[in-house]
Amino acid sequence: MAHSIKDIAAALGADAYGAIDLPVDGAAEPAVAGPGDLALAMTPAYGDALAKGAARAAVIWPGADWQALGLDAAIIAPRARLAMAGLTQMLDRPLPSGGVSPHAAIDPTAKLGDGTHVGAFAVIGADAEIGSDCWIGDHVTIAPGVFVGAGSVLHAGVRLQRGVRLGARLILHPNVVIGGDGFSFVTAAPSNVERARETLGAAPIEAAEDPTWHRIHSLGGVEIGDDVEIGANSTVDAGTIRPTRVGQGTKIDNLVQVGHNVVVGDHCLLCAQAGIAGSSVIGDRVVVGGKAGVADNLIVGDDVVLGGGTVVLSNVPKGRVMMGYPATKMQTHVESYKALRRLPRILQGLKKG
Repeated sequence: MAHSIKDIAAALGADAYGAIDLPVDGAAEPAVAGPGDLALAMTPAYGDALAKGAARAAVIWPGADWQALGLDAAIIAPRARLAMAGLTQMLDRPLPSGGVSPHAAIDPTAKLGDGTHVGAFAVIGADAEIGSDCWIGDHVTIAPGVFVGAGSVLHAGVRLQRGVRLGARLILHPNVVIGGDGFSFVTAAPSNVERARETLGAAPIEAAEDPTWHRIHSLGGVEIGDDVEIGANSTVDAGTIRPTRVGQGTKIDNLVQVGHNVVVGDHCLLCAQAGIAGSSVIGDRVVVGGKAGVADNLIVGDDVVLGGGTVVLSNVPKGRVMMGYPATKMQTHVESYKALRRLPRILQGLKKG
């Protein structure tokens, strides 16, 4: 579907110049853009690439001379990535809607809201309730009694287990699993893990008389707020007695593990391969970088940023930027790293002295 430069600028809250009625039907990088594309040259680094393509219109950076760049029309984007968010939403193709597939298995007691699409081989259990205008992809499984809020999108292979309640406008990418049992086991006598934690490794490690791990069942389910997005193959485990909770507006990347009893606040960002261990509490607006981890039963305060690969082993006060293993304040981590880099030179100096 084609959009005019004028309409795109209005949708982005940006300024448009030149032939603002010019239509475009897609977006492209400057060097490969065709005459019908809107080139994305949002920083000066992309200026030279415009000459290699054939775009007549582009989104450009503040202060750029759009006419000198050879354009017929331009949109000025003061905040490039924010403009990208609005533009890609505007140009994205809508999901196909075919109503309810005859190949879906839906229990007669389940409730489907108006305008909801259900794909082939989806399974919806007894007393499940799906809000209006939802999109349920192929091979999705929704357990009995689950609630899915209006306008939510569940892509192929999503699994919602018992006791799950989802807010409105969620996006769950392929093979997300919500509500699987938590990883919770106990031995009859204190295990070596418990002894190591209690004595900080001073206790001897020895074979237990009865090494059997007894399973603690997960009865608490999961509650997820509105406007949450969860990436492919990520998991949120059910709570033991109370629900595991994810706050509204939080975005979770691919391959993220949220353990049982965890509370994740509002508008957090959990990046790929991050892990939050059981019963930890993550405040509002926290960013957890890729491959970062939070140990169990900890509290991470509001507005904390954990750099990639950070491992949190103790509580973190609000507003801190943390890095390293174990996690320390970013300034401390950087100074420690600089000192480590200087060590070979210092040792060489000591040998010569």
